[in-house]
Amino acid sequence: MDELKVFTGNAHPALANEITQYLDTPLGQCEVFQFSNENIFVRILDNVRERDTFIVQPLCSPVSQNLVELLIMIDALKRASAGRITAVIPYYGYGRTDKKDQPRVPITARLVADLLTVAGANRVLTIDLHAAQIQGFFNIPIDELTALYLLSRYFEEKSLNKDLVVVATDIGISKRARDLAALLSAPLAIIEKRRFGNRDQAEMLNVIGEVDKKIALTVDDEIDTAGSLVGVISALEERGVKEIYACCTHPILSGQAAQRIASCNVKEVVVTNTVPITEDKKISKITVLSIAPLVGEAIHRIHTGQSVGALFTQDINRSVQATFEI
Repeated sequence: MDELKVFTGNAHPALANEITQYLDTPLGQCEVFQFSNENIFVRILDNVRERDTFIVQPLCSPVSQNLVELLIMIDALKRASAGRITAVIPYYGYGRTDKKDQPRVPITARLVADLLTVAGANRVLTIDLHAAQIQGFFNIPIDELTALYLLSRYFEEKSLNKDLVVVATDIGISKRARDLAALLSAPLAIIEKRRFGNRDQAEMLNVIGEVDKKIALTVDDEIDTAGSLVGVISALEERGVKEIYACCTHPILSGQAAQRIASCNVKEVVVTNTVPITEDKKISKITVLSIAPLVGEAIHRIHTGQSVGALFTQDINRSVQATFEI
């Protein structure tokens, strides 16, 4: 497995190119396309026999198509006698369906884990899972990276610390928000809210913590329709916050999300490029940070047998980002 090979499907080739730029290696050559009957075809064009291979493929829109592409690419590499196959999934789709919270519903996050394993993946590399327990759904090694250090560095450079309060958008994200608050030496507040069934609607209930006359920084793992974000911003404004920033790892931005962000009173929304952002959603309020150096360094460490856990320390994470600015 001396030679490293990085491949990509059609989900996010731009990110794969940035990762290979960091690794100073060419992107692996393959064909991935749909026939007229919507069947997906994959052909690996490089020799991968006994090689260490990585497939970069976030499970973003169209989610089911990108998932099947990934599964078929894994199968193609397995049948081409690849030495090890690592599925690099910056955004783990179906991560919200991680438990049975209603009668007769699936645990789709577990099903996706089983599909990846059966297809032939030997390892998974991902970023900021919706729920930590998803790691336990796999019977193969899984490395979960975090974008918190990248986001904290950005806001440190804005020098907001004096009046800053970090706000968790719900109780489920409070641990991640607490970690970001610790990195920024800021207090923590939490939004208590209730979600209604399977609809993308939530009712804001309460703001726990002191936010009056503060600069608020909301934290979430993803922004989907931005409905919850707009509700959080409204609740914070009612409690006297003087300025609001927002950050998340995965900018899904479904439907009218970009328009909602543009029309609300958030000053800036900082995200990463774990998923592609289409041109119509690239508004001035949204700042995109590249996750490629972090993923690239993790791939390098997996390939060379070094510790991936070391990347969870702020100093090493800073040095990685400093070597590759986009």
